[in-house]
Amino acid sequence: MSVSATAQLDTSRQGPSDAPAFHFQKSREGIALDISNFSLWYGKTQALFGIDMPIQKGMVTALIGPSGCGKSTLLRSLNRMNDLIDDLRVDGEVKVGDENIYRSTVDVIALRKRMGMVFQKPNPFAMSIFDNVIYPLRVDGISKRSILEETCERALRSSALWNEVKDRLKESALSLSGGQQQRLCIARGIAADPEVLLMDEPCSALDPIATAKIEELIAELKGHYTIVIVTHNMQQAARVSDNTGFMYLGRLIEYGATDTVFTNPRKQQTLDYVTGRFG
Repeated sequence: MSVSATAQLDTSRQGPSDAPAFHFQKSREGIALDISNFSLWYGKTQALFGIDMPIQKGMVTALIGPSGCGKSTLLRSLNRMNDLIDDLRVDGEVKVGDENIYRSTVDVIALRKRMGMVFQKPNPFAMSIFDNVIYPLRVDGISKRSILEETCERALRSSALWNEVKDRLKESALSLSGGQQQRLCIARGIAADPEVLLMDEPCSALDPIATAKIEELIAELKGHYTIVIVTHNMQQAARVSDNTGFMYLGRLIEYGATDTVFTNPRKQQTLDYVTGRFG
């Protein structure tokens, strides 16, 4: 786990007890996503409260916290998947570059192409392995066989699945094991070459061997993609992430380099959570 030049420890920012603890000096340099004072409501129920969180480019950022703390809600806000929920309202900004993705003029479909998504349970389509991987290209109207084949191989190699399925591309994706299906979903997620890869508990339905392969894959993809991962597994967060944000009751409590958040947290709530006193 490393800290970049834009994420040096800032011991001067203590703030009041109810303010989040940041181990960052705020900078727009090297930021892939800039979440600024972001709040979200489901009808009259507020689920997120003033989240302020820069996501560093090319790094793995983990969101941790107990069930119902807002981790997945925040993650799904980054590609506006929450738009599908009735009576949703947001305030604040989520910027990709200089563009606030919640502006009314934003093309949400184009945005989601920039933000690959991997869900909690593998969700391959009931079609061949090949057709699963190149599905995003088909949606874009790309039909040239050489491009589809090249993209399929590139994505499957990137997801560490090519050698296992290269002779089975015409078989149903549903014939794969659970771990292979999840790596296939990652291949589908990166086939369109997104800027950011969002992962919502990608290992929760997998056995330890498959989980280890996904974690190895995350390490290989880091740098090529900015990765944001939601996980209940604190050991996993410690293993795979560069930065960690601890959330509780819809608020960001502490955020910084993973080793600092886990070994030298400033907030008592963070300390209690990472030491297993609650959660």
